[in-house]
Parts: sequence; structure tokens; C-alpha cells
Amino acid sequence: MPGMNSGLNVYNHVVVATFHTALIHQAIIALAIFLLLATFWGIFNLWRPASFFKLARGAPADGQMWSEPQARRLLRIGFGILWIFDGLLQAQSAMAIGLPSQVIEPVAATSPTWAQHVANWAATSWSYHPIQAGASAVWIQIGVGIWMLVAPRGLSSRLAGLVGLGWGIVVWVFGEVFGGILAGGQSWMFGAPGAAAFYSVAGALIALPERTWRTARMGRTVLAASGLFFMAMSVLQAWPGRGFWQGASPGHPGSLASMVGEMAQMPQPGTTSRLVSAFGAFDLAHGFAVNLFIVAALAAVGLSLVLGRRRLLGLTVVAVAVLCLADWIFVQDFGFLGGVGTDPNSMLPILLIVIGGYLALTRVPAELTEPAVTVPAEDQGHAGGRRQRALRAALGKALATPSLSFVLSIGAFGVIVLGAGPMAAAQADSRADPILAEAVDGQPVPADRPAPEIRLVDQHGRQFALTSLRGKVVFLTFLDPVASADSRLIATEVRTAAGLLNATSRDTAVVAVTLNPSERSLGVINKFDRRVGLTGLPGWLFLTGTTDQLRRVWQRYSVYVQEGSDDRISYSDVAYVIDRSGNIRYEINTSPGPGTAATKASFAVLFANSIRQTLATK
Repeated sequence: MPGMNSGLNVYNHVVVATFHTALIHQAIIALAIFLLLATFWGIFNLWRPASFFKLARGAPADGQMWSEPQARRLLRIGFGILWIFDGLLQAQSAMAIGLPSQVIEPVAATSPTWAQHVANWAATSWSYHPIQAGASAVWIQIGVGIWMLVAPRGLSSRLAGLVGLGWGIVVWVFGEVFGGILAGGQSWMFGAPGAAAFYSVAGALIALPERTWRTARMGRTVLAASGLFFMAMSVLQAWPGRGFWQGASPGHPGSLASMVGEMAQMPQPGTTSRLVSAFGAFDLAHGFAVNLFIVAALAAVGLSLVLGRRRLLGLTVVAVAVLCLADWIFVQDFGFLGGVGTDPNSMLPILLIVIGGYLALTRVPAELTEPAVTVPAEDQGHAGGRRQRALRAALGKALATPSLSFVLSIGAFGVIVLGAGPMAAAQADSRADPILAEAVDGQPVPADRPAPEIRLVDQHGRQFALTSLRGKVVFLTFLDPVASADSRLIATEVRTAAGLLNATSRDTAVVAVTLNPSERSLGVINKFDRRVGLTGLPGWLFLTGTTDQLRRVWQRYSVYVQEGSDDRISYSDVAYVIDRSGNIRYEINTSPGPGTAATKASFAVLFANSIRQTLATK
């Protein structure tokens, strides 16, 4: 799929080192945010004016604070921890390069075309900016998790839920390709409809007004919705023709056994691999019985949750816990092993929501849901006085006694911005990060030596001398106009680089020398120009000459050219950036590597940056 990956090894040491360096630098900034806020909070509480205390007159005492319902607390803390854990998983070495090709692409490949376009847009953006995108995902998710943990009540807590809802939807759509529900062969056991969907549900529940947690209606609604979900998953699991009723189909394992076999092969501790392999072998031999049990169990717990009979609900929640944990271990293989796991998959989020719904059946006493505010006698019975009193109390809490929770919430928001800012900037930049080209060939090597003279003929048959370009910055490369796929890629990258330099084209020239000693006629090089779209490129010169002339140029520029017995030509891919005075400033290895859309764009940016830096030197 175009743009889906960079084609590089996911553990490329250049990208991994740069990724980890970026994370360390941003971690220092995140720590500085919290330290700065803590310092201001401490100073403010020590030196706040006495008038602020007057503003706070009548504010609730510490003992009268709102008591958060245990169901909401479970969701807030549980999903806060999950978000932080997911953020740490995003910091794994393979994530910067591996997420598009190893996480998004497998799901997108079997989705409808329109869903593939959505996934490809997201994956292309990630592939073009792997460092920024990878680091942004880390800090956004850690920030959301911290915010949920430190904000137990009020507007700040509800905003944390809304942010979790929003980011969960983003992950579900672009990172999980709509949770994989549009791909074939999806099952509750594999994680459908996507873990991020449950993160979004939890965020929505946390964002609800506090009054919704006062009655048992919340618990009944959550459990009934969960029950309908389980029943729907039971029907999906039982649907014929999807391969779940057979442990093995003719010539290959069934759907479940195949999935489990793939999970067992992922890099992980031997103990977990053996557990998963053992279940896979059991399903291979008893596929019908295993699927019958799963279908019946999902239908039974779903029906019990929908009916909501209190005597059975406790046992049903225990059954859900056993079912989810068994699937998490034996089928999903804990979800996050292998180096590119982005979350622990769907079982823990499902379990948290079901347990939260059960706990929410307990009605919260009304007197514990809101802090009591004492209204002075002179203000009683007077609407304007009550409003004034409420305003004074709010200002007093905000100005006189800002809570540590409020301060930490601001810090968590700062961490989210720390991640979202670079991601937004990357989205607005259509150019690829040159780190990909550097990962393939290394950085341009600085130099400062006179460029050897070149006297050849250009594609128009005119005599050419390199000295004629004094006063311009020259990008000099070497191309084979006949047989080389590498040369076509390099030419495409050069053309894109020239487009990036459009505003400075009058000060630059792009020159190529043919590498083919046999196919070197003007007709050959002009045909190459037309094929790769170089004929209209400003400042473009493609040079040729006699074999002896070409060999002298190759030798002067340390270009290796070797003709084989089978008429194949091997050579080195190299380019030079020559300044206005005729001195070589950079030597660049131009071997194009995998030649994906991301690497081609990255090389173009690398070339353009080298030219810009040379233009800036005097």
C-alpha cells in the first residue's frame, strides 16, 4: 500500500537512537513543566494575600469534600493507568518505523478501499515523520493518563474524560482502522471492535456530569449495554463460514488456531509462548467444542447482564472476569508483547467497564455528592446575594487555595500539548523527515576542497565546463540512463529536491554525469530525461562525452564504475554539493535504499537542505 511504511528495518539504529533522544529531551521538558507548576503553587500558597481568604469565606471545609463514587473512581484510575501504560508501549524502539507497517497495514489490507485510504493517509503522515509522530503518541497518551489520575472531580476531571474520548476515537479510526471491524475474520476473542473503542467509552463515562452517578441507573445502563455487546459478539462468533467452528481446515489451521499460532511466534518469554501454543494445539484438535463453549459463554453472560437480576449479577461479573482474562492470556497473548504492541488489547478495558457498571448499581447518597456551601444570613432569600456568594466562593477556591490536583491537571495538559504540538506541525508539513535518508546512507559528509573541473557535452549538444557555473550552488550527481533502477529513483529524488528549491532556482544548478560507458549518446540521455520528467527542470544539465572523458571525470570524483562480463555495470551512488566559489561542501551517499514513497521524499529533503545550507554560506 503506497505510503504505508518507510521500508527500513524497524530497529534501524539511526532512527531508534534519534527517537530515544527526542523522548529524553521531551521528558526533561515534561518534568520541568511539573516542577515549575509545583514551585509556583508552593510560593502562591505561602504568600497569597489575606484578601483571598476573605473571598473564600464560606468555602467547604476539607472534611466536606465530594466523595467520588467507587465505580467512577475505578474507571478513572483504571483507564488512567492503561493510558500511561500505552504511552510507555509507544516508546518501544520499533514503534517509530514499525507502527505503520506492522500495526496499521495488516488490518487495513483486508478492509474496504475507502478505509484503506483513511489508514494510508495516517500511515503516510507517520512514515514521513516517524520521530515526531512516535514521540507525540507517547506524550499525548501519558498526559491523558496523568490527567485522569490526578483529577478526581469537577470540570477538570470531566475534561480529562473528554480528552480521553477524543484521543480514543483518533486511535480507533487511524491507528486501529476502525478497530478492524471492516476487515474480515474479526472476533471478540481477537479484540473486536478495537481496544480504543472501550477507551473512548470510558472517557465518555468519566466526562458525564457528576449528578449522573447519584443513582443506580448508570450501573444498569452500562451493564445492559455490555450485555448487548456480548450477545452481538456471540452471534458474530457463531456465524458459519468464518472458520471458527473448525480447529483445522483442509491444508491449514482454522481461524482461531491460526491466530493463536501467529501470536505464539512473536518475540516473548518462553513461558507465555508455551501457554499460547498449548491452547492453539488444543483448539486445533477440538475446534468445534472450543467455539461452542465461547459462543455459549458470550450469550449467557450477555443475557444475564441485560436482564440485570441482582442475585446473578455478581456471578456473571466473575464469569466475565474469568472469560476475559483467559482470552487475554491464551488468545491475545497479553496483547503488548513482540515490540510493536500498542496496548494490552481489549480484555482489560472490557473488564473494567463491566466491573464499573456493577459497582455503579450502588446508589450514592445525595449529601455526599456536592460540597456544602454556607450562605450568610444577609444573603439568604436574596437571589443576587446567592449568586454573589457563589461567585466569591468560586473565586476563592480558584485564587486563594488552588488544589494540588488542579495544578497537576494543568501539568498533564501541558504534557498533552508537548505531544500534540509536534504532531500538528508534522501534519502540516508535506515534506519527509531527512532522518529516513540518513538511516539509509548516513548524513552528508562536510568537505572543503576544490571541485575538479568537468568538460563534457550537455543533453543539448552544447559544450559544458563546470567553471561556467561559478556563482551558483551546484548539485552534482552520476546516473545511468539505461539499466539502473537506482538511477531512476535518484533522478526522481533530485527532481523533487529541485521543486523544494523553486524560489532559489536561479542560484542553483543540478548536474548529472552519465555512468554508462556504452550507452552515452545524446538520444539515450534525452530519452532518460523524458522518462523521469527532467526535461523542464530549471537548471538541469545531463552531461556525456567520450569514454575517455567520462572515465577522467569518474576518477576525479572517486566514482567507481565497473563493466561486468554480462554487460551489467556496477558503480557507486554518490553526489556532491559545490558552492558558489567552486568548492565541494558536501559529499552525499545517494544509494536509494528501499525506494519507498517515504524514503524518496526524505532523500529529496536531504538534498534540498544540503543545497540550502551551502547557499547560506559565504
